[in-house]
Amino acid sequence: MQDIEAIGAAIEQPKTVLITTHQNPDADAMGSSLGLAGYLRKKGHRVTVVTPTDYGQNLHWMSGNDEVIAFDEKVRVQVSQLMEEADLIFCLDFSSIDRIRDLAPMVRQSRAQKVLIDHHLEPESFADLIFWDPTAAATAELIFRLIVQLGDKALIDVPVAECLYAGLMTDTGSFRHSNTTGAVHRMAADLVDLNIDVSTIHRRIFDNVSIDKLRLLGYILNEKLKVLPDYKFAYITLTDGELKRYRSKTGDTEGMVNYALSVEGVVMAAILIDRNDEIRISFRSIGDFSVRELASKHFDGGGHRNAAGGRSKLSLAETEQRLLNILPQYQQQLLETV
Repeated sequence: MQDIEAIGAAIEQPKTVLITTHQNPDADAMGSSLGLAGYLRKKGHRVTVVTPTDYGQNLHWMSGNDEVIAFDEKVRVQVSQLMEEADLIFCLDFSSIDRIRDLAPMVRQSRAQKVLIDHHLEPESFADLIFWDPTAAATAELIFRLIVQLGDKALIDVPVAECLYAGLMTDTGSFRHSNTTGAVHRMAADLVDLNIDVSTIHRRIFDNVSIDKLRLLGYILNEKLKVLPDYKFAYITLTDGELKRYRSKTGDTEGMVNYALSVEGVVMAAILIDRNDEIRISFRSIGDFSVRELASKHFDGGGHRNAAGGRSKLSLAETEQRLLNILPQYQQQLLETV
């Protein structure tokens, strides 16, 4: 589904635009949102980016970040007004509208034309226009593709390019995941040719860690990482008390599941985190083992084949036990995956 010409027509004349993305935004969510915002502003649009929650400090360097509104009850009236005033609402990097939490009913009720741009599987039907491609490595790749196909490549300046590169780099695991295609490298090359500083972008995202986060990581690796060789599975559980003990902030647990996946012989990894109202689970896998299917079937989740998320209303201990109980269903498949 690629309504590119219709999207181009929708943004031909300056309008009031609102851009939103999923809760706990990562670098692709913020990079695609702020990259699109920068591009639309150059075309004369009035643009506001609203996120459903706050996000990690390591993403605050992106151009336009100072104008982002992170939703909470203090800004509900302001965000409601923005929704009413919007001519266009861009929904980026999520396929299900419940991923934007309290913003979902506002988006549904808004009279604005809604545009979904995403690369996750099974997009929910709520938007008027859709640019969706599950083969894309990142939503940032789709934003780049949209700009180029609309003939506006010349409007990609360094700030926009930095945002898009950050999204592309992170969603490909620094260009090491199986979604790193020739098109991904060609896009990266086009962005690098604009003289962006790729080493600085990488350092800002990955090498800008608080001492509390480092200590939390040390605790996880030493005390919380469990490996089940009979299932080629490794996982981590974190209680609310443990998060508070290490003064964990939004974004601090991002990527920690990858340490479990990096253990020799492991095919699937998970991290289960107690977030008070629910247990949130991040799954990762390698090869043909689909954590998306597992998350969708058992934990009200979804995502990609090798990277997915889920949730549970059970306690942390009960959720952990439920996960362990379903492992025998997948044992043969896990053991055969290399």
